[in-house]
Amino acid sequence: MAHYGREFGWLQGLRLYLAGYAFTPTPGNVGEAVRGLMLARNPLGTGQSLAIFGAERLADLLCLLLLCLPAVGWGLTQGAVQAAPALLVGLLAAGLLALAIALGLLLRYRAALLKRFAWLQDAWRCLAVRPLLWFALTLAAWAAQGVAVWLICGDLGVHMALLTAAGFYAVAMVAGALSALPAGLGGTEAVLAGLLVAQSATPAQALTITVLVRLLTLWLAVAIGLMALLYSAAIRKEISFR
Repeated sequence: MAHYGREFGWLQGLRLYLAGYAFTPTPGNVGEAVRGLMLARNPLGTGQSLAIFGAERLADLLCLLLLCLPAVGWGLTQGAVQAAPALLVGLLAAGLLALAIALGLLLRYRAALLKRFAWLQDAWRCLAVRPLLWFALTLAAWAAQGVAVWLICGDLGVHMALLTAAGFYAVAMVAGALSALPAGLGGTEAVLAGLLVAQSATPAQALTITVLVRLLTLWLAVAIGLMALLYSAAIRKEISFR
């Protein structure tokens, strides 16, 4: 926001950011793009709002791909491949291959895309503002959710390395995003439960862990976002829907 001359105090900025989580259950989280359009004073244009949203999603993608690496390493080990269902391994490999191809195409036609979609160029410029801070904060946020998965698994008797648990969660999130379903519903749960079963969890344990993980990492955020949205709109008058 500061990049576009809209500076907030950290508390107000946090409130407005959290309000966007109310729109997370949309395909590809695109609902969060309306965050910039909800601001009551001097609202951002559609292009700038999309630029901020695009910068967030690009940072998310880079960090999730990095966190996927431990899960890929796990999948390549002989023991894991033998334990995992062949279909699951095939889906994981196909998903990663499709993602790699998509990234290759984006890099190949980057200039044409930036020329056609101006907000993409603005998104790259947003990321260029203190890129290490962007990356570090985004990576810390996703890693924290991976730690939550690891703690839940440990409490329910499914023991694995911290990086592996974080990798499972990252792979499930990428799979959910590729499904283009609202908040990855269905795809994320299926992949995470399948990976947990492959790790030696029972189906009951995998289902319980998956439900708890989604409650804590998705629906809790949506509930907080709704409260922040109502508070900012009705009490603080910081958000306008007109």
